Amino acid sequence: MLTSTFLGNTLESYLWFFGILLGGFLLKKVISSLLSRVIYALFNRYGKTVGVEKFFGLMNRPFQFFIMVVILYVAFDRLEFPHEWNLVPENQFGVRLVAFKIFEALILFSFVWILVRGIDFIGLVMLERAKRTESKMDDQLVPFVKEAIKVIVASVGFLILVGIVFDLDIVSLVTGLGIGGLAFALAAKETLENLLGSFTLFLDKPFIVGDTVKVGTVEGKVESIGFRSTRIRALDRMLVVVPNKKMVDAELINDTVRLSRRSSFLIGLSYKTSEETMRNILQDIRQLLHEHSMIEPDPTVRFRQFSPSSLDISIIFFVLTPQMDEFLKVQEEINFKILSIVTARGAEFAYPSTTVYLKQ
Repeated sequence: MLTSTFLGNTLESYLWFFGILLGGFLLKKVISSLLSRVIYALFNRYGKTVGVEKFFGLMNRPFQFFIMVVILYVAFDRLEFPHEWNLVPENQFGVRLVAFKIFEALILFSFVWILVRGIDFIGLVMLERAKRTESKMDDQLVPFVKEAIKVIVASVGFLILVGIVFDLDIVSLVTGLGIGGLAFALAAKETLENLLGSFTLFLDKPFIVGDTVKVGTVEGKVESIGFRSTRIRALDRMLVVVPNKKMVDAELINDTVRLSRRSSFLIGLSYKTSEETMRNILQDIRQLLHEHSMIEPDPTVRFRQFSPSSLDISIIFFVLTPQMDEFLKVQEEINFKILSIVTARGAEFAYPSTTVYLKQ
């Protein structure tokens, strides 16, 4: 029975075909895991900071895809096309040539996929090392270089695919791309502007990863700077992706590099407050701000104006910190002490009110 022939192949060949497919499908995860462990062992010295789980998570899918392509190739190699089909040889255009080129393309794609995931893992290792340094520049440089290398690898893989798999002249292809470069640039105008914006951000360094910035209506902490966009974690913890072109063109405020934060507000006292009490309150607030270690010298404390229902005191000072949390802490402390000063002087805070006089 094993020698019985169906469509140009024996029953034994069909059994080998299905057996290889079934065995490969059942063992692809095991083989992928073993292959990942062997390769990770070679880089174990450098990858300890990231861990083997991250490596498996990145490499399992491309390894499984590569294994399945190889298994498919081996399985189909057990079969032959029926002679009755009168197919042309592999060196001529036809079913044989198309099938062989598809296998070549899938093998090349799997190799490029494995290389790209390997670059991602190396990027994670380098990023963990960068976090241990005091400089923030390397935190920004590592993702940028990683993305650049991935683009180069993908481009080289595409050229190899075109040149080897499809038997095209790479030199002529590159020349043709040069001739059509203008049309490509016009079609990809936004992408190229964002790419140029990323280089501008990298060279000019108006901010680095970890800085708190405000661009237009977006304010938050910079998490990463990529080729096309910058990822900002907003104050409400939402992730906002801003195109690099906008990061370059729009007005940008970097809160991290500021030396201090400004506080300006009014307090209103009731019209029952006497002149002497007002002068004492002003002097107490000036002394409070002058003696505080976190406030810049020469704060402004002035009796500013007569409002319809209050005597307004203008208070302006700078807190020597770029951090919002610390600024709010100092401002809260000052507000409580001002409240104590006004209460201790026997004055009252004003509130909107209207006095009506009735004529007898």
